[in-house]
Amino acid sequence: MSVIDPYQHIVVEHQYSHIFTVTVRKATNVTKGAIGDMLDTPDPYVELFIPSAPDCRKRTKHFNNDVNPVWNETFEFILDPNQENVLEVTLMDANYVMDETLGTSTFPISSLKLGEKKEVQLTFNDVTEMTLELSLEVCSSTDLRFSMALCDEEKKFRQQRKEKIIHRMKSFLGEENSKNLTSSRDVPVIAILGSGGGFRAMVGFAGVMKALYESGILDCATYIAGLSGSTWYMSTLYSHPDFPEKGPKEINQELMNSVSHNPLLLLTPQKVKRYIEALWNKKSSGQPVTFTDIFGMLIGETLIHNRMDTTLSNMKEKINDAQCALPLFTCLHVKPDVSELMFADWVEFSPYEIGMAKYGTFMSPDLFGSKFFMGTVVKKYNENPLHFLMENIRLKHLVSNDSSDSEDESQHPKGTENSEANQEYQNSSQESWVQRMLMALVGDSALFNTREGRAGKVHNFMLGLNLNSCYPLSPLADLLTQESVEEDELDAAVADPDEFERIYEPLDVKSKKIHIVDSGLTFNLPYPLILRPQRGVDLIISFDFSARPSDSSPPFKEILLAEKWAKMNKLPFPKIDPNVFDREGMKECYVFKPKDTSSEKDCPTIIHFVLANINFRKYKAPGVPRETQEEKDFADFDIFDDPNTPFSTFNFQYPNEAFKRLHDLMEFNTLNNIDVIKQAMMESIEYRRENPSRCSVSLSSVEASRFFNKNNLNNNHV
Repeated sequence: MSVIDPYQHIVVEHQYSHIFTVTVRKATNVTKGAIGDMLDTPDPYVELFIPSAPDCRKRTKHFNNDVNPVWNETFEFILDPNQENVLEVTLMDANYVMDETLGTSTFPISSLKLGEKKEVQLTFNDVTEMTLELSLEVCSSTDLRFSMALCDEEKKFRQQRKEKIIHRMKSFLGEENSKNLTSSRDVPVIAILGSGGGFRAMVGFAGVMKALYESGILDCATYIAGLSGSTWYMSTLYSHPDFPEKGPKEINQELMNSVSHNPLLLLTPQKVKRYIEALWNKKSSGQPVTFTDIFGMLIGETLIHNRMDTTLSNMKEKINDAQCALPLFTCLHVKPDVSELMFADWVEFSPYEIGMAKYGTFMSPDLFGSKFFMGTVVKKYNENPLHFLMENIRLKHLVSNDSSDSEDESQHPKGTENSEANQEYQNSSQESWVQRMLMALVGDSALFNTREGRAGKVHNFMLGLNLNSCYPLSPLADLLTQESVEEDELDAAVADPDEFERIYEPLDVKSKKIHIVDSGLTFNLPYPLILRPQRGVDLIISFDFSARPSDSSPPFKEILLAEKWAKMNKLPFPKIDPNVFDREGMKECYVFKPKDTSSEKDCPTIIHFVLANINFRKYKAPGVPRETQEEKDFADFDIFDDPNTPFSTFNFQYPNEAFKRLHDLMEFNTLNNIDVIKQAMMESIEYRRENPSRCSVSLSSVEASRFFNKNNLNNNHV
């Protein structure tokens, strides 16, 4: 019996599938009929077909001019024992123009007993005899992990990481400030978080990571999570052969050179030929291909052009001794006919696992994209390269000169980013050429105009599973009976009834493929990854690079959405008071601490950095004023107010000056608030000391809690 996590509200009912094995031994007296045999000796092969199986059709090799072929080929099918499974065997004749069917026979698989091995004789055309060997067994192991718990590799990493952090945190805080840090149990779990925002987010996060690395803060972090543009930087950094021995300073210099080139240079005939070959190889292997595959290759060619074959699994060597924070990436599973704001499942990627915590289903990274049925791989593909995970459906704006992007604007709250993209690219003389080139790669203009075409697509790894909608002990149980979030828990400014309206719905386990898109299309901060109760994060240092209507606009739109999502999922999250902007004005960072109330007990502290150019205009380093006019001019720039800004979400070329300005701004903003981070770190240490059992709850304690108020359960982390 599997242990069900108290936070799990959609449970996979794992039923064991059956493995049906067919060995095609031989055939005798293969014939095309008297006249047919006179004209041509048969070239026989066998097709096996089970309509109810996911990988339903298989075939043997063919033999030239052989009427008594001996194949001895074995095939496996994964079957649902609850369905009526019938094997259809077709004897074929291979021809140059069109293969010919010589005969068909069927066998009811239900007539086999489990564990039985049986030899079967089939007859075709009253003359041909075929010998098959059949067996049926229970598939006792699966390729998916069904659990809400962290995988063993991550648990081991966390323990090793704590042992390293304790020494580095003492060094960062100093002896006096770290006197309460006496054992690894006192080490707070710190997560660094980066938002999306295209190359703007990537370049800004590059500056952030340089500051965190050189100041020693990164050595104190357990996790680093990102989406979209931030993950592009994380991928560049963690895939670099010299990281972490070589820090972001040198790697960022390489990045600056890479993004300074015109992206149209990626569409040379030689490179286009290579893209087409890669897409064709993927499609011919049986994997779905969409427009995002093209964009993934273009992003990869720009950022990791000399390591295009690297994979997510390769990143394990960067964390095998817990020498770096564990990188977490994300995308969304969406439904093709539902807005991402209403329904989206967060998919998380780490070097250890890929999966969806909502369902407690995970797999090793090398299996993502393979064909599954009832939790078992039925067709294994090579692990997708890292650039496949760097895809982003927003490339439509690069190739469309249609300023009325009604679909995206209706589904995405960031209407300003959409208009920003159209304004920037609408009058580009290069647009039509880019569109023609990219359409030549795929041959289908619909890929640019529909979500079906622009979304990534992979085989559904939950195909054939059964989902139970609610576990009775779950604090989320009331949500599935339409209990709404309390009005006073959410600020009216974000209480849009459509937002997240359908997030409790399950995915379609009968669909053969699922759609995946950029996580920024629901909200632009990857909080769901680090809010998993099992990770027990104490301190979140988040960096938001999201577009705003102007430099002076309130910067809390995305974190308010994250707060609403957390509240709807009964996850601890400190109250985000939007009025702080009216009281304190624009700042480089804001601190949101949990209140000492039962509703916010065990909430993480959030230090939220926003993209703002304030003190950087006056200081070239914290406490070091700018003196020369050249230094002042370098720092005197707007991010969103300038109509000719190079910092648009959809700008994929950064001149060196624009790169340095944005990079150095975020490096400065981070270093300028070191004391804020130190203070929060010390408070997190103290909280850990006072609450040693913060991240532990047993199933027995959950059982005991079922008779008490549900809120008691909400405050426990697993």
